[in-house]
Amino acid sequence: MLTKTPVASIVVPAYNVAATIAETLHSLLEQTFQDFEIIVVDDGSSDRTPEIVESFKDDRLRMVYQKNRGLAGAHNTGIYEARGEFVGFCDADDLWLPEKLERHIEHLRANPDVGISFAGSRMIDANGKPLGINQSPKLRGITVADIFKRNPIGNGSAAVMRRAALDDMAYRPAGETARDWWFDENFRQSDDIEGWLRFAVTTDWKIEGIPGLLTLYRIHMGGLSANVGTQFATWTRMRDKIGRIVPAVVERHGPAATAYQLRYLCRRAVSMRDGDMAWDYCRQSLAASRKPLIEEPVKTAITVAASLTLKLLGKPAYLMAERNILRA
Repeated sequence: MLTKTPVASIVVPAYNVAATIAETLHSLLEQTFQDFEIIVVDDGSSDRTPEIVESFKDDRLRMVYQKNRGLAGAHNTGIYEARGEFVGFCDADDLWLPEKLERHIEHLRANPDVGISFAGSRMIDANGKPLGINQSPKLRGITVADIFKRNPIGNGSAAVMRRAALDDMAYRPAGETARDWWFDENFRQSDDIEGWLRFAVTTDWKIEGIPGLLTLYRIHMGGLSANVGTQFATWTRMRDKIGRIVPAVVERHGPAATAYQLRYLCRRAVSMRDGDMAWDYCRQSLAASRKPLIEEPVKTAITVAASLTLKLLGKPAYLMAERNILRA
């Protein structure tokens, strides 16, 4: 156990991640900035996750156990336990490049008005193979509309925050006696975007990115189907909650944000090669708002074409067309 207070804390929520947790922890322990602690929050795992974490003999690593509270609950417990001036988040199946923590701390120290520092990500598959897809978001001048529509932070393993900024977004809901909440545990999905939006509309801190693709974000294709089935309903609940806090934001940007979310779900359905689902989300997106078509015409047109091709021609013809495009 560390006896001195570390500069940074890295929170790792972990639930039944025996297949990936060791690789994740190795990537974190190999950071070029070494004055940190890692807090693994075991969220009621029933596999070998705790055993694997306990096999690491490093004083910077400790594990906290709790009954299952979901991802937001694991994040909240980790933040509560964190002692660092800076707090980063890494899901237990993702990886950080060695320089990630150092670069974010440099960024935050150089910009005292920035509360959340983030960077882009590369997508990898379940086996760690690059998918050739990157998240390269807008980095500067981040507005509430940007977060609502496109969530430039991108995923749960991209952000490193200033502890003071975290404390400014904390609240204690009725019935909670153990600790504050930073992320809303009523959301099993969309908890991160809810947190970033609430952070943006209730604090004065800036959200800013740095260049580079510093996170390897793992995509589990087998889990996408169940997620797509419930994600839009959860996102809509999140949108409605933000609407109660700042009605003007949702009134102005809600239709476009809804269209972007539906376009995202369409692209996930295309990834699953489900033409009926993809085209249904595509039509809903276009009906909600034409803003994605105006603001991002190329990406939106490609999404429409892919979903329509998959719907009309089926999976075999779509895969052949996709291969031909890649060879061109």
